[in-house]
Amino acid sequence: MIYNAKLLLCLMIFGLMISACNRPADISEQNVSRIIQTLSADHMKGRHALKPEIHLAADFISNEFREIGLSTLPDFSDYKQTFTIYAVKPSETSVHINGQKLDNKYYFGLAMTRSLNWETKDANIKYIASEDSYKEKFRQLTDDQESSVILVSKEHSKLFHKYRSYFARSNRSFELDKTPHDVFILTDEYVHSFNIDLEYDVTNYELSNIAGMIEGNKKDEIVLFSAHYDHIGVISPVDEDSVANGANDNASGVAGIIELARYFKNLPSPQRTIYFVAFTAEETGGYGSTYFSDQIDPENFVAMMNLEMIGKPAVEGPNTAWITGFEYSSLGKILKESAAGIDFEFYPDPYPSQNLFFRSDNAPFVRLGIPAHSISTTPLDVDQDYHKVSDEFNTIHIPHTTNTIKAVANASEMIISGEKTPTRISIDSLN
Repeated sequence: MIYNAKLLLCLMIFGLMISACNRPADISEQNVSRIIQTLSADHMKGRHALKPEIHLAADFISNEFREIGLSTLPDFSDYKQTFTIYAVKPSETSVHINGQKLDNKYYFGLAMTRSLNWETKDANIKYIASEDSYKEKFRQLTDDQESSVILVSKEHSKLFHKYRSYFARSNRSFELDKTPHDVFILTDEYVHSFNIDLEYDVTNYELSNIAGMIEGNKKDEIVLFSAHYDHIGVISPVDEDSVANGANDNASGVAGIIELARYFKNLPSPQRTIYFVAFTAEETGGYGSTYFSDQIDPENFVAMMNLEMIGKPAVEGPNTAWITGFEYSSLGKILKESAAGIDFEFYPDPYPSQNLFFRSDNAPFVRLGIPAHSISTTPLDVDQDYHKVSDEFNTIHIPHTTNTIKAVANASEMIISGEKTPTRISIDSLN
């Protein structure tokens, strides 16, 4: 009996040793620190999506995915999903109504083309009348798929000039010569004729999302982890520092998806397939996530967890994270219940007035009905570094960031295993 007890003890110790050897690499503070420090370094110059340094960040993330051993997505030749956006900026413009030339402060065009030349017969005339809601009517007319000359009552002068100032800068699109085109003119005159000549300078930008995957037993059931890797670049200097490093926004989130990839790659093959995607151009209009979402079959996506600024403890304190759009699907509830045993709490977004559910990279996926939510920990109401040069590595709480990534990994395992499936988002509920 003594011999058997000793043998059993030896076998137990040996089993624990084997288990320890096979245990997946932990999500480490060292790796989290290294990734955030690299992406937020000054030589990255704030990772503006339309500047050359964004390619340094893209290459770094690609190399991380390669070292981890992620597979490329179906039909991808490498980790980069490359696409083009076109930036169109007015150069030479001339507008006449009723034979009279207008000062350029009284009109602006929404046209993704190199040249727009209209006479009266070429476009319909529509109106934003004094009694209309300018914002609602503007949205309605730009969404109606008809090219139009839109006459705006001078009662809306203030908003007209605000919009004109915005659209006088570069407008961007995935397509050039995409119709419809609209021209807005501020006037109370009855217009019986017009001549419109708008010339635009066009610049092409090649951008890349960075994507890798772990194929599961169920290829058509996909769980997506994401974060945007761009930031706002070089801005007005403060004490001779002009680089908005974006350590929290969103190098912290990128560190999260890289470490989640490392973690799950070292586990046995998952039931559901897992995608890890670093989106570009979130700060310039969400082009990366929009492009990616346009290429997928939404029915194959079970859930999306978008990590957005997880580098600082939330107002609720450490070991907590908040989830945007908590009430729109059961994803938040699943994460909350799954985390109950690991001393971590997921809770609803405490900043509902900021409409964050529709402002981050989860939004294009939400509109497809996918349970897609952003997870954050940053205390927005007291944070002093958002979109400033002070968003540097030394402001990041590495133990907190690491612990948050671990909590997401643990809480999401029930979804990845197929044990839990979040409810879909009702498209009707978004209107």
